Amino acid sequence: MAGRRLRGAVMSAWILAARRSAVAPRGGALAGVEPHQLAGRVIAQLLADAGVAPAAVDDVVLGNALYGGGNPARRAALAAGIPEAVPAMTIDSQCCAGLDAILLAAERIEAGAAEIIVAGGVESFSRAPIRLRRPRQPGEAPLAYDRPPFTPWPERDPDMIPAAAQLAAELGISRAAQDAFAVDSHRKARSGPAAGEIVAVAGLERDAFARALTPALAARLKPLAGAGSHAVTAATVAVEADAAAAVLVVSGRRLSGLRAFGRPLRILAGARRGGDPVRPGLAPIDAAAAALAGAGLAAGELAAAEIMEAFAVQAMACIDGITLDPAIVNRGGGALSRGHPIGASGAILAVRLWHELQREPPGAAGLCAIAAAGGLGSALVVQSSPMQLA
Repeated sequence: MAGRRLRGAVMSAWILAARRSAVAPRGGALAGVEPHQLAGRVIAQLLADAGVAPAAVDDVVLGNALYGGGNPARRAALAAGIPEAVPAMTIDSQCCAGLDAILLAAERIEAGAAEIIVAGGVESFSRAPIRLRRPRQPGEAPLAYDRPPFTPWPERDPDMIPAAAQLAAELGISRAAQDAFAVDSHRKARSGPAAGEIVAVAGLERDAFARALTPALAARLKPLAGAGSHAVTAATVAVEADAAAAVLVVSGRRLSGLRAFGRPLRILAGARRGGDPVRPGLAPIDAAAAALAGAGLAAGELAAAEIMEAFAVQAMACIDGITLDPAIVNRGGGALSRGHPIGASGAILAVRLWHELQREPPGAAGLCAIAAAGGLGSALVVQSSPMQLA
């Protein structure tokens, strides 16, 4: 499905239902919830929405970046009541993982290898293991580290915050423009999520981070990286967070026998692309271009778009590079006003897009796109069905 259009009603892939938890900053309302509990609750509600028996699921695919091994997708599937005979796998492409899980599910359904797949992502910064490298020599102490390397070249493996500041300087995107983008993200998010979007977990029913951010407050924040007119700050960098999100991807053959609380979305095309590891924020531009070409659409034909806001500068560069109308982008806010649960973030974009397109006329098309460390980008293009299932 790498940038080519899906054809044929029976073998096409559809998103029938989409759910997520609220997003909470690390150490917040979801801090005591293990990843499998977080995702299991979302998956159980997703299946209930569509009237799908757990035994009818062919596979579960979840993205995750921080768990430290094991197979959190398997634990989540079992926690959701899916039978032991149903397989599950976890994939790690860092920030792209949640969206990549959905692309993988669509590819398998198009190939005829499955007909009903739960796909998405889960992340808990709060419950992530502490990382230590084993000593090389006897007597050495273990060495703590925050993140693994994303390339084999240390000089081309920047930390993400300095990379964002460097991108701002290269593209001439000012701190004031970034601040304004972040303020607008919070403004849009404060209207609240769409009805039926969020599954309550640990009593949390709304994203916890959105606030009345003002230009004056944003301007007072100290730079995290960069200097002067192109610096990035706590307002323009998404906070670490906990969340889960999942969609139900089904074949055209099974679509008519199931129900949905809205119009199903046909997956027209998806793409994954690599780019310069030093400028990871730009990788979604090529992925989105490939997905749009595969769908036979221009950016101007889209009704809604969800673009990852790991950094204001990255989102702004992608909106400009994909030539999107800013008015259709992240209409309910983005990661700057929610938080960035790494392995779940791409799936959250897909869930948000599903609910945004329910507000549009039948046949409306949408795009979601996300970048990942190491210079990766993923994108998905969907179109709402003219029919609405009961």
